[in-house]
Amino acid sequence: MSARPLPEATFARTVLGSGPGLALAHGAGSSTDNTYGPILQGLAAGHTVVGIDYPGSGETPRATAPLSLDDLADQLVAAAVAEGLETFAVSGYSLGGLVAMRAAARHPERVTALVLTATFAHHDNRGALSAPIWRKLAESGDRELLAQFLTMMALGADALEAMPTEQLQQAVAFTAASAADGTADHAELVPRADVRDDLPSIKAPTLVISTTQDWFTSTRQHHHLADNIPGARLVELPTGHLPMVERPEEWQKLITDFLDQHGA
Repeated sequence: MSARPLPEATFARTVLGSGPGLALAHGAGSSTDNTYGPILQGLAAGHTVVGIDYPGSGETPRATAPLSLDDLADQLVAAAVAEGLETFAVSGYSLGGLVAMRAAARHPERVTALVLTATFAHHDNRGALSAPIWRKLAESGDRELLAQFLTMMALGADALEAMPTEQLQQAVAFTAASAADGTADHAELVPRADVRDDLPSIKAPTLVISTTQDWFTSTRQHHHLADNIPGARLVELPTGHLPMVERPEEWQKLITDFLDQHGA
């Protein structure tokens, strides 16, 4: 069915549920479980969910060469097809949004709908400044310092300032413990990844979820996606970069309602 040949599906993957297909593309420095964990069961209640772990995430070994957006997109599609899904929706979060958009552009016959959360088409000046810091902190091996940076950047102001000191320390400790081994590799890809040329060719119904307190990806970037993907719809979610932490139920409902509306 796909116009492009698919590689062997070699990345570790999570498979849950039954029903229409839904492929999941996680964020940088994370995994399927860490990105979608709080809403996985809810998504799987009405869908066959297939999520891959990028090299250096979950059970997928780190890559020996720089990561490629095309490779990640093709592996996502290959994993869904290997699980018996001929067509499927794709949900992409942060870096996973670019993976999802590239998958829709390279395999349009497969992708029936897109949900893009806290993502972008190419890095802006904030990304150009933050990604090298993120990468160097990951390479340093100082997980606590990396976690402090990520917690500061990723939580929205409302959630961050509502945390008492003990809870904030727990959040930092959890982030340090859960950081993917391949975080530096993922952060290296972020400023190279660019899907601007893909946007006009995306035909799948698309929902852009704009995380309005986000320091990693701006609302300007979210609106750029909605303005340049034909027929895309934008909705706002008042969180920072971590809707799965700050408002998981609302995030899940936005995803599932949109997929239900489009028969995906």
